[in-house]
Amino acid sequence: MSLLAADIGNSHTVLGILEGGDVVADWRIATEERRTADDWAVVLRGLLEDDLDRVTGIAVCSTVPAVLHEWREMLAGHFPDVQRVVVEPGVRTGVPVLMDNPREVGSDRIINALAAATDYGGPAIVVDFGGTATTFDVVSARGQYVGGAIAPGIEISLEALGRRGAQLRKVELLRPRAVIAKNTVEALQSGMVFGVASQVEGIVARMIDELGVASADVHVIATGYLAPLVLEECRCFTDHAPWLTLRGLEMVFARNT
Repeated sequence: MSLLAADIGNSHTVLGILEGGDVVADWRIATEERRTADDWAVVLRGLLEDDLDRVTGIAVCSTVPAVLHEWREMLAGHFPDVQRVVVEPGVRTGVPVLMDNPREVGSDRIINALAAATDYGGPAIVVDFGGTATTFDVVSARGQYVGGAIAPGIEISLEALGRRGAQLRKVELLRPRAVIAKNTVEALQSGMVFGVASQVEGIVARMIDELGVASADVHVIATGYLAPLVLEECRCFTDHAPWLTLRGLEMVFARNT
């Protein structure tokens, strides 16, 4: 069976075809809130081409309600015969959510917790590097989602500097030659790359302290398309799982069909 998994984020939508737990094809496109259901259908058919014929199931999670609405319309109108699961309250994930209001936790974060608990075991901390936000999600030794943190994403932080700084501009996100930069471009890159790395290490260390366990006993997993930018600069990570959310979607699909 081939599953089409769609992780719809604020900045980008990640699509993947999974077969037996492996991602055999993947795409990343901009999340456009103005796209209609028919637009999304055209995009999917254009990207998947021949791969679409072998898709027997579709699993979707989204942090953008307007886009999720269009996806529902698109799935009902263009793929009525394909089994589908949309992750939302009421869908079985097998992850107890120990939050003040479980319904306000983003579905992608619960999916990441499920995949981390299943593939790595707990306790675990998942750091998801998205363009809009960097999220930290904590999974207990019993596989419970116990909470997390949200920080501004690397891209949105860089864009804000470019808009508000009179002598600053947009730069390519790359690792600079040194922390002490010799020009404005590398100074911005240094602040972004090494600043985020220090932020991640600091938050992860504080979370481990609050869990009251030894750091050696905690899996710290990096995911998200911007993770490679800071992966080598952080000493806290034990694993890199670029397709963690898609794996979690596959698990939820299996639980609900």
